[in-house]
Amino acid sequence: MTTTDLIIIGAGPGGYRAAAYAAANGLQVVLIERDNLGGTCLNRGCIPTKTLVRNAEVLAAFAEAEQYGIAPGELHFDLRQAIARKDAVVEQLRSGIATLLDVPAITMVAGHATFVDSHTVEVEGEQYHAPHILIATGSAAKQLPIPMAEGMVCSSDQLLSATELPHHLCIIGAGVIGMEFASIYRQFGCEVTVIEFLKECLPALDSDIAKRLRKSLEKRGVNFEMLSAVKEVRAGEVVYEKKGRPAAVSCDKVLMAVGRRPLVDGLSLENAGIVYSNKGIEVDGHLQTNVTGVYAIGDVNGRQLLAHAATMQGIKAVNHLLGRQDNIDLSLMPAAIFTLPEAASVGKSEDECKEQQLNYRCLKAFHRANGKALAMNETEGMVKLMVDNESDLILGCHAFGAHSADMIQEVSVLMATHATHAALREMIHIHPTIGEMLQEM
Repeated sequence: MTTTDLIIIGAGPGGYRAAAYAAANGLQVVLIERDNLGGTCLNRGCIPTKTLVRNAEVLAAFAEAEQYGIAPGELHFDLRQAIARKDAVVEQLRSGIATLLDVPAITMVAGHATFVDSHTVEVEGEQYHAPHILIATGSAAKQLPIPMAEGMVCSSDQLLSATELPHHLCIIGAGVIGMEFASIYRQFGCEVTVIEFLKECLPALDSDIAKRLRKSLEKRGVNFEMLSAVKEVRAGEVVYEKKGRPAAVSCDKVLMAVGRRPLVDGLSLENAGIVYSNKGIEVDGHLQTNVTGVYAIGDVNGRQLLAHAATMQGIKAVNHLLGRQDNIDLSLMPAAIFTLPEAASVGKSEDECKEQQLNYRCLKAFHRANGKALAMNETEGMVKLMVDNESDLILGCHAFGAHSADMIQEVSVLMATHATHAALREMIHIHPTIGEMLQEM
């Protein structure tokens, strides 16, 4: 049996960053991974999709070339080459992680980990013991419990490796994954239909922003069927019910994008007495489970399914086991959706401010009135800033349009430092930039 200071199960953005941070702070770490370094984010999520988003952006720019005095000629998009580029980017970043972890304090172990008891895990017949264990196994794609014709339905993992474009892609679910793939594949030239059970897409986003983003994608040719419940996927079509009436859409490929589930399969959490449910492993404010010294971070605890959330949760967990105080506020979590145009948010939406009956004001700015946006031909977009009328503190910011993620990152920093709206207005912003929209509100 190998004894160490910390065992980490899963080498995604939460696990590998926690391992590097723990090692830098004097701990001996055993890092266990059954698949490739980087987890879902690097191999089947954030990075691959954003690489394809860039392909879509280039195609969109070429489509507008004549507006810039450029005659583009006939275009030919090669999905195989796009996928090869995506794979090269992933491999380069995976190599970088391996270099980061190649230090004496970190021992890499390949294989599937199972709990033997609360502080011992087994991998390929070898046992590892530590006073502290950090579970960072991530999540997997969900499936609807409906009849599905063989070969029709794929997950986002599978679609990211496909080298042939479907003629008509039907996407079940208008969350982040569904919306990003809808945007990408429509720009690739596919017919795209999105079927969503809820009234509006992206429920975590301000409803006004979400509606405007959906309308923007509709202008680009994406068809949305809202308030629709999928009943069956047949060969060549998806059958659904909309407002009590049966309907169907013809397609040759279906992307199931109805969310993700915590990946606890085969961990034998019962052997350790760890409490969990289908929503994830239960943790406290320090990311510690009901078992002292055992932590769960990232998607597996079901709190915030974001790569950067996993990273910061991992650092917070390591700080706690080291007895170190920090000011990491996990309730203040910025997020972005990389559609064309992109969207992003941090803090409360206007919907939440209304529901909670807060004394607030909502300030708006539009890309069409911004000089840089006009120069970039990116006039579709808006920003909403929610401010508390009594304290003047920023409650939240939701946006869609070019550079939304950059603006939200700025607001996130301001909120983390408790800056007021008045302070924001006194901060000098570069002109011309899209970010100066914030200062002008």
